[in-house]
Amino acid sequence: MTDTIDPLILNMLYACMGGFLTLLFMWLGCKVFSHIVNFSIPQQLADGNMAVGMMIMGIFIGIGTAMGLVIGLGLN
Repeated sequence: MTDTIDPLILNMLYACMGGFLTLLFMWLGCKVFSHIVNFSIPQQLADGNMAVGMMIMGIFIGIGTAMGLVIGLGLN
C-alpha cells in the first residue's frame, strides 16, 4: 500500500501522527507523575515554585526527545 502513496504525503502523515503521539505521551506522563507525588503540581506552579517547573520541563523534554527519536528512526 505504501508504494501507491506519494512519499512526501506519507512522511507528512508520519510527522502529524508522531506530533499527536508526542503530545499525548507528554500529557499522559504529566498526569501519571502528578498522581505519584504528594503535592498539587498546578498549585505549586501557580505559587511560583521553580523546582516543580523545572521538573515538568524535564519530563516534557525527555518524552519529546524519546518520541522524536522513535519517529525519526521509523521514517527510514
